Amino acid sequence: MAFSPVRAGGFIADRFNQAPDTLRGALWMILACACFSSMNGIVRHLGQDLPTLVLVFFRCFFGLIALLPWVLKSGLASLRTSRPILHLTRVIIAFVAMYAWFYALTKMPLAEATALSFVMPLFATIAAVLFLGEVMRARRWSATIIGFAGAMIILRPGLIEITEAALLVLFSTVLMAGSQTIVKLLSRTEHPNAIVFWIIFLMMPVSLVPALFVWQTPNLEQFAWLIGLGVVATLGHQSMARSLASTDATAVYPLDFTRLIFATLIGYFAFSELPDLWTWVGAAVIMTSSIYIAHREASLRRAARIAGDKTDDGEANQNKDREGLA
Repeated sequence: MAFSPVRAGGFIADRFNQAPDTLRGALWMILACACFSSMNGIVRHLGQDLPTLVLVFFRCFFGLIALLPWVLKSGLASLRTSRPILHLTRVIIAFVAMYAWFYALTKMPLAEATALSFVMPLFATIAAVLFLGEVMRARRWSATIIGFAGAMIILRPGLIEITEAALLVLFSTVLMAGSQTIVKLLSRTEHPNAIVFWIIFLMMPVSLVPALFVWQTPNLEQFAWLIGLGVVATLGHQSMARSLASTDATAVYPLDFTRLIFATLIGYFAFSELPDLWTWVGAAVIMTSSIYIAHREASLRRAARIAGDKTDDGEANQNKDREGLA
């Protein structure tokens, strides 16, 4: 029988769909990390010749085109929103965060920037306490403090100079945490497609206006890289969503550490960069604290669901008793 790529692809897809949920979630997460690291590598490459604002615009432009197949598959009804102001607020925050992140990538090693970005869940935890009213007790506060200590291991203030790029990475993670907090609010009422679509769609004009002041038309090779930027970014977000939909977040979140491995490989082969030992140590400390926080939050959610189920069962039994007495 002659080899058929279509038949082989179908066989692999069937085997993948039959795999355990945890394995499928892990593979989706690894793919997402590879895509995000590739996106950062493309930004680092193009940022040497193109203005950062132009990169932000084209990332949104080609990202929107890459997203359209998923939108059309789900239907335009999935884009309806009842919270346009909240979407616009998130767009402005995300635009500044993306600009700071992209600019920092052009000024510092990929692996070091990636390692520092691991503090984002720690900022998100604090934002959830401040703006969503979530309760954070001593153990989660301790894990958060340990995580920030990991960032200090990477930065080593007083021993080496803290660069502007490193501060921009931290600044962008604070804003990303704010954006993630808004996503939590939006997810209560909005379709996932609407959350992804509106930020990309609205960020195009928001990024285009300032980009016009520093506009530089990309050449054909740069356009090819920009198309790749939009594709891998969108594929990364879709893979992340499928990972979290396949299994519990705590089962796949530790694999987010592979972003540092991919960033190191890209940095070494593309830019001759190699992170020092302290970058790995600090990243490990940050990830350990973030994983603990993720597990703690998952445990609390499970406990709340169990308590809610017991309450519902109790009310149902009381209703049955009242019906019996009647």
